[in-house]
Amino acid sequence: MFELNSALKATGIAAAIFMLSGPGYADDIEDSINEALEYYHDGEYKDAVESLNYATQLIQQKKGGELEAFLPEPLDGWSAQPPSSQAAGGAMFGGGVTAERTYSKNASSVTVRIITDSPMMQGMMMMFSNPMFAASDGGKLERVGRQKAIVKFDSDNRQGEINIVVAKRFLVTIEGNDVSAEDLKAYAEAIDYKKLKDMP
Repeated sequence: MFELNSALKATGIAAAIFMLSGPGYADDIEDSINEALEYYHDGEYKDAVESLNYATQLIQQKKGGELEAFLPEPLDGWSAQPPSSQAAGGAMFGGGVTAERTYSKNASSVTVRIITDSPMMQGMMMMFSNPMFAASDGGKLERVGRQKAIVKFDSDNRQGEINIVVAKRFLVTIEGNDVSAEDLKAYAEAIDYKKLKDMP
């Protein structure tokens, strides 16, 4: 019953979100929630949980699509693949909702990734609260634009990453190969953090 009660708490959130979705998404989410309620009233708790989990998955997919809008356009001289998003299981990026886009320029490549609702946030917050944790992993606490960031860069191999936590809800990661530190910082600064922070 604990699993069912936890799942039922999601129905209120789901009901609020599906009304903001497109008609197709709204119909699918609403249908799944109503189906779950029918199963619940009939005492078919396992089926109720499965229907609620499906509704949750649809909501996460919608959220991932909204995150894609925050991925920057390619910088001058760079090209980019279309953005993509997914609701990942625990084995991928620690779970949660992920949106990412890969950029290239000759042999150089950069991937910008935004993750939310992930258990990874707790560990990253520890690194930001205590620079010793970041240093032990080869990182350095810096400011990139107006954002606090943990920067790791190997100048010999021209590769590295920047991690930024936004509003304690989003983890922004910029990874690059055959790039300069300035390339990574330029992509980090191209994100609209104020709008991301205000995302519902």
